[in-house]
Amino acid sequence: MSNSLSNATSKHIDNSPVLYLDGVSVSFDGFKALNNLSLTIEKGEMRAIIGPNGAGKTTMMDVITGKTRPDEGIITFNTSANKGSQSTTDYDLTQYDEADVANLGVGRKFQKPSVIESLTIFENLEMSLKGGRSIWQSLFHKLSPEQKLKLDEILVLIDMAEKADDLAGNLSHGQKQWLEIGMLLGQEPELLLIDEPAAGMTDEETMKTAELFKTLAKTHSLMVVEHDMDFIDALNCKVTVLNEGSVLAEGTLQEVKANEDVIEKYLGR
Repeated sequence: MSNSLSNATSKHIDNSPVLYLDGVSVSFDGFKALNNLSLTIEKGEMRAIIGPNGAGKTTMMDVITGKTRPDEGIITFNTSANKGSQSTTDYDLTQYDEADVANLGVGRKFQKPSVIESLTIFENLEMSLKGGRSIWQSLFHKLSPEQKLKLDEILVLIDMAEKADDLAGNLSHGQKQWLEIGMLLGQEPELLLIDEPAAGMTDEETMKTAELFKTLAKTHSLMVVEHDMDFIDALNCKVTVLNEGSVLAEGTLQEVKANEDVIEKYLGR
């Protein structure tokens, strides 16, 4: 680990945003992937992130999750040590690696599902539980009543309670995406970073995913990177447009689609 998880920047009782980025810049061989990026996500907020290819969306998630170190800037994650507690702690995410950031409560889902197709849906979820275990350990590990209840709740949430014993390899692309979201929930994250979840989905799966995210937003904070405007419209949340590594515009989808800069630099392409 790059740092002890107890090394927080401050502890306090407040309504700080769950995620705060200020003046974040990242360069690769002279190219500025992020350029003085500033962004705030409130607790319990769902935010959609859009922008052209090369706008910095992936790099932004990389610096939040500890995969990439920023050249400069502030990235803080505000979380409570115990659920229901009013006392919160600010963590400087630039001081932690990917494993540390995940343990703090920041979960990331990549675009391509990474479920283990030779295992059942239930077994995939079981392996994903916080403090996870290997396939071999899972075969001989007895779940506690609390763990079993949690897995049952996740199965209901992703609409797979009746398919729990089915092989993950038999699922459709959309169902694999939902299973991986369920696996992410097994890590008990407070903030979810989700990359292009609607890619490759049918229209029906896309709308069902939007409903799932709106349900998740009742108990989590979400950052959703996406290109599908119909999906973003269904999310009915605030939208941030990135361009050339910084925020170009923010507002409702209708507001950003009417923004002249957004039309010129993104939607008009």
